[in-house]
Amino acid sequence: MATKDAKLDRDEVTNAYNAVRDNNDPITWAVFKYGDGNLISTAATGTEYDEFLTHFTDDERVYGFLRLETGDELSKRAKFAFVAWIGEDVGALKKAKVSTDKAIVKSVVASFAAEILTSERSDLRYDTIFARVKKAGGADYNGGR
Repeated sequence: MATKDAKLDRDEVTNAYNAVRDNNDPITWAVFKYGDGNLISTAATGTEYDEFLTHFTDDERVYGFLRLETGDELSKRAKFAFVAWIGEDVGALKKAKVSTDKAIVKSVVASFAAEILTSERSDLRYDTIFARVKKAGGADYNGGR
């Protein structure tokens, strides 16, 4: 049985994306999941990274967007990461659809320093994502600390 093409709840996803991008908003992450009719919409937003992680389960495809702060005391900057998660228990057809569905999500979630496509929990560790974002940012003025 073929899987139905994914659709995006564009308004809802845009609102969550803009909240994460807004440095004056406390929201630092958003999670987007598939719902009825294969509609990708905002499943949750929040401020605590541990809560962000709870949304990435072995039986789902999940997209995440998060804001991280890089730099030193003199130059703090917001940087962003996009995560495409494919749980280990997701079927082959749904796994294959992630590449095209990810492009649909990225039509809204368009500005980020690092993109992580993974099914490995270790890739979701904060320090792992932070290192990817920092490396993508180029110059490191805090002496590698």
